[in-house]
Formats: sequence, C-alpha cells, structure tokens
Amino acid sequence: MSEPAFRRILLKLSGEALMGGRGFGVDPAVASRIASEVSEIQQMSVQVAVVVGGGNFIRGVAASQNGIDRVVADNMGMLATIINALALQDALEKAGSPTRVMTALEIREIAEPFIRRRAIRHLEKGRTVLLAAGTGNPYFSTDTAAALRAMEIKADVILKATKVDGVYDADPAKVADAKKISKINYLDVLSRGLAVMDTTAISLCMDNRLPIIVFNLTVPGNLKRVVMGEKVGSLVAA
Repeated sequence: MSEPAFRRILLKLSGEALMGGRGFGVDPAVASRIASEVSEIQQMSVQVAVVVGGGNFIRGVAASQNGIDRVVADNMGMLATIINALALQDALEKAGSPTRVMTALEIREIAEPFIRRRAIRHLEKGRTVLLAAGTGNPYFSTDTAAALRAMEIKADVILKATKVDGVYDADPAKVADAKKISKINYLDVLSRGLAVMDTTAISLCMDNRLPIIVFNLTVPGNLKRVVMGEKVGSLVAA
C-alpha cells in the first residue's frame, strides 16, 4: 500500500457533524462511524488532532443575537465543544484508539489543559488528541482555533470536514448550478467571501502557508482517501 500523503493532520469537525439526522445533540452511531475512520488512518501511522465545534448544542453568535451577552454565549459554546470532545473520545476508545482530550479552559477532573509540547508528545505516542474549548477566548470561532492549533502542533494540513464535497462558488443547497472549485488560493476565498472558514482562520493559514482541504465526511472512506493523497474535495493553498 502506498504511503500516506500527510504525517500529521488536524481534522476540523463541526458540532453538526456529530448530530447526524437529529436536530440536537450527539448521535452515537455517527460518532462511532467517524471514530472508526479516524482509527483507521491512525493505524497507518498518521498523527491525528481533532478540533470539534459545538453548534449541535449552541452557537455563541446565534445565542448573543437572541439576547444573551456575547461573552457568556461564547463561553457556553466552548463548554459545548468539550461535551462533543468527550463523546468522540468515548467512541474512539471503543474503536481501539488511545486518546487525550485537551482543553483551552481548565477542567482538570475530565481533561488535560492544552500545553503545546504535551499535545505534540501525545501525537508522537500515537494518541488522537481532541482539542476542545476553542482558543479559550470569546469572539474567536472554532475555525480560528483549528488554524491556531494546527500551526502550534506543526500539522501538515487542516482537513475541514463538511456535508458537501468541496468549495463551491455559491451555496449548492440554494443555487442549483453552483460550480465546485477544485483548487483556490487564500486571497480568492477572502475576496469572494466563500464559506470555507472564517476570515481570521483563512488569514492565519495564508500567513503561514498552511493548506486546507475541504471534503465531505458523510461519504464513507473519504477521510482515508484524502490522507492517502487522492484528489477528494477542494484544496485551499498559496
């Protein structure tokens, strides 16, 4: 079998990815499927870190628009990401993958604090590292947290898992003739306002020349295909 294209990856999962067909919370069957795919690539000696969102429970921006103070709402969102990380940890360990949950907020009883060198050491020992609570600061999204953590752990690439098969010039759910873009540079993403990641995250990746691959996680085996270097999804690069 050919070698993986990447040695160390950061997988960005939305909270909605764990929700499946439910309207709220975590679907254990979906978490189990994602865990089995992550476990499969980990067994190929690929080091995996995961940043997970919390949108299946609460979104800070949406909650603040409904009257909750923005800082409070963002703190609630960070706690939601910890719930998702624990759910994914349970699924991963049932799939046979050793894991560590590391959080930007200190909750010693259930997770380790994020310490960069310790996170890298866990990866080197073959553990999946689940990075929760975003950056630990309000007003920053989990997209920005993914870009920041990817650079801190020196990941080769960010794999942005979505429900569509790449980047489109318009929302394919709303525009019937939306066209897929196989490769695009950071500046075009910013200037065209494409919904890849938020502008802070894209700018961080651009400044540090960190590639992003956007792919459809709902297709079984896609994660492995991306890691093996197959042309799946869309590439955002310099």
